[in-house]
Amino acid sequence: MLGGRRAHVVVRVRSLIVAVVACAITAVLLVLALALGDFPLAPSDVVGALIGTTDGLPRTVVLEWRLPRAAAAIVFGAALAVAGALFQTITRNPLASPDIIGLANGSFTGMLIALIVLGGSWPLLVTGSLLGGLVAALVIVLLSAHDGLQGFRFIVIGIGVSAMLAAFNTWLLLRAELETALFAAAWGAGSLNSVSATTAWPAIALLVVILALLPLVTRPLQQLGLGDDVARSTGVLVRRSRIGVLVIAVALVSVVTSIAGPIAFVSLAAPQITRRLTGTADIPLVPTLFVGGALLLAADIIAQHVIPLTVPVGVVTVVCGGAYLVWLLAREIRRAP
Repeated sequence: MLGGRRAHVVVRVRSLIVAVVACAITAVLLVLALALGDFPLAPSDVVGALIGTTDGLPRTVVLEWRLPRAAAAIVFGAALAVAGALFQTITRNPLASPDIIGLANGSFTGMLIALIVLGGSWPLLVTGSLLGGLVAALVIVLLSAHDGLQGFRFIVIGIGVSAMLAAFNTWLLLRAELETALFAAAWGAGSLNSVSATTAWPAIALLVVILALLPLVTRPLQQLGLGDDVARSTGVLVRRSRIGVLVIAVALVSVVTSIAGPIAFVSLAAPQITRRLTGTADIPLVPTLFVGGALLLAADIIAQHVIPLTVPVGVVTVVCGGAYLVWLLAREIRRAP
């Protein structure tokens, strides 16, 4: 009993340490992101602008030009990481990520239809992205219902749906007007280049509201991670709980996609990195949130300031995440019976 309690406390302390360290790294990266650029600033000027002790051009550069993008990178990364954690928990599969199984492409399809066919404003783009993600999720769940949401059947079906949606998205882009197609194609790579205060702050506020719903599904999520039979035996309404988790995950991905496009591999990598850092059997959501924010902000700094030619942040996450995906696939194949 003492050993069990002691182990329980150690796990909690380790998760807390990971969350605090990730938060500290994010704060350092935030100052760096606000300081770098064509008009470089000293860290003291950045901090002064944030706390209100610095005025003039440095304050304008920090608060109006750079902060919306940096804040969006943090919150978008956190949202994608949590969405990935939700999918990987309910499927009990580390490959179940919104970008792998087609939800990101589904959201992008909905956004493209709203943009090209309906000429959408931002609320319409968010609505189209949400509906596209929900429809893609429904199709994947129905096609893989034979195995529930577990096993490689779910992943393979998701990859197939993702490929078909990607082809449909390409067809939509080819039929669009040149200016719209170029804009949407750059968006489709996953980019924060078009993020501004007008789009960033409403999206951040919406994501914070969605993330605030997580406590409603935390307990059922923990039970679902142990399997449907265990969850039912503890009084969890499995189907209703799974639908609630799926809706939250799709909503998080859809809002991010409507602003930045489908940013790949953050949802896949962040939950598994967090699980290994915390040493837990499940995926702790709070540390995952902070790790995801730090990962995307770091990738955006690399995309803007490290690579000689400025590239979309999605290119950096794909390059870094590709090696991780190959390693994870090889590991899962070796473990398969």
